[in-house]
Amino acid sequence: MPRAKGGFKTRQRRNRVLKEAEGFWGKRSKAYRSAQEAVDRARRYAYRDRKARKRDFRGLWIIRINAAARLSGLSYSVLMGGLKKAGVAVDRKALADLAIHDPSTFNKLAEVAREQVAA
Repeated sequence: MPRAKGGFKTRQRRNRVLKEAEGFWGKRSKAYRSAQEAVDRARRYAYRDRKARKRDFRGLWIIRINAAARLSGLSYSVLMGGLKKAGVAVDRKALADLAIHDPSTFNKLAEVAREQVAA
């Protein structure tokens, strides 16, 4: 039985991996084996970091809301607790956007939260 050297399909698979490894440094972009390892690692990081990005953004929003809340004389937890008691359903992403781009509206929400805490 003749030895199968790997023709069209093998070359196609290797070229697909090498195409993905374009821009990698040195041998990682040229040698199939090194490129395969680098691409596998890159895929693992990409998968992990797609999840981490969501956590990072939530943390950023909380930092921005806290900074704006403190300018209004409230802490983050008091603001969020007051908004929840008032039944204001605004997510952190929208609140952070308001804090940056529309401070007057954010201050009105802070007043609503302050009234709920005082009551």
